[in-house]
Amino acid sequence: MISRIDLRGDALPEGGALRDLLPRAEFDVEAALEKVRPICEDVHHRGDAALIDFAEKFDGVALEQVRVPAEAIEAALEQLDPAVRAALEESIRRARIVHRNQRRTEHTTQVVPGGTVTEKWVPVERVGLYAPGGRSVYPSSVVMNVVPAQEAGVASLAVASPPQAVAPRTGGDDPEFGGLPHPTILAACALLGVDEVYAVGGAQAVAMFAYGTESCAPVNMVTGPGNIWVAAAKRYFTGRIGIDTEAGPTEIAVLADSTADPVHVAADLISQAEHDPLAAAVLVTDSADLADAVEKELEPQVAATKHVEDRIKPALAGKQSAIVLVDSLEDGLKVVDAYGAEHLEIQTADAAAWAARVRNAGAIFVGPWAPVSLGDYCAGSNHVLPTGGCACHSSGLSVQSFLRGIHIVDYTRDALAEVTHHVVTLAEAEDLPAHGAALKARFGWKVPQQ
Repeated sequence: MISRIDLRGDALPEGGALRDLLPRAEFDVEAALEKVRPICEDVHHRGDAALIDFAEKFDGVALEQVRVPAEAIEAALEQLDPAVRAALEESIRRARIVHRNQRRTEHTTQVVPGGTVTEKWVPVERVGLYAPGGRSVYPSSVVMNVVPAQEAGVASLAVASPPQAVAPRTGGDDPEFGGLPHPTILAACALLGVDEVYAVGGAQAVAMFAYGTESCAPVNMVTGPGNIWVAAAKRYFTGRIGIDTEAGPTEIAVLADSTADPVHVAADLISQAEHDPLAAAVLVTDSADLADAVEKELEPQVAATKHVEDRIKPALAGKQSAIVLVDSLEDGLKVVDAYGAEHLEIQTADAAAWAARVRNAGAIFVGPWAPVSLGDYCAGSNHVLPTGGCACHSSGLSVQSFLRGIHIVDYTRDALAEVTHHVVTLAEAEDLPAHGAALKARFGWKVPQQ
């Protein structure tokens, strides 16, 4: 069901050589880029008409308009299962607690008497937030995108999520949910106070946000996970808009030793595998006995759950998933740092100490009582995280993602005079004499005496 990679016996290679030994899903954004280019440009030229055509082509839904009516958002909240509403409200509450503490404050530094630099933090003006559809519905992604943007002070938020097509399980002739996004997505928007929602999915949603259409004003930034077409569209528009990350297939890595419970480890690997056939589930351990026990435990747990044939089995059997055997936890630490997992669980003795030494991970889950599923919904942390090894250089979504730091430079005449000779010297060293002249002009074209 899951392959093994045995790295025992020899010294581990360094850097890229080690990364090349580790499992990873194939996710060719560059190839997808050429396919999304005409979609994006069609939206650019035809606006809402193109979005409506793509909804019929890709989602099987005939839309009259792309913006979701306010009454549909309100109705979704009214009809929401009370238990789901309570869970979403708690998820929102906990996320707000964590993200509110991330807000940076303005700070002024006196460099010299009369010379200060102030750094102020200004939120992005308008943001488009993408909530994926398809195999699953993700109201949690609405929470994880909207809360940090709101806590950052973003004034204008719009959410896009794919329209829901005919449900194969019902065999009905009408689009499920009237061609709107899933009602739980709409209800989550209502709970968060977001009333601008669009029934648009895929690359065309990113294009709508980037270019703007008759219904949707353009945004400054797009965030939120999605499939390869969404990732490719984000790459296409990088520079025109800001993005959070090009999200790839989801990943879990578990660093475990002989103290780990194989039932827990197997359950956590399966929980990530149920997202998608390309989802990665990786166990790194110095215990062959644990590896055997986890592999044995996968069989009954997989058989007892849902989405087995279309998601879980392909994900666990895919080249992106494996049990990696190492000689020691020290080697295991090197492996998980090289892998840079989106989600990293530490299930070892003294788990907190090992977690403190990890350098590369989107989020770290410490010990047996902090599974990734907790972070997906109600830990208070954010689940929009870097994938594909990008955790070695990128962070997950946070309040900081929606803020821009701006330096405000304020110098008096005397403070400028005191440093002019250094500025002129450096400008001339770079063969940019006009830079120095900009200061000389303020002092009668003479460098002030020190």
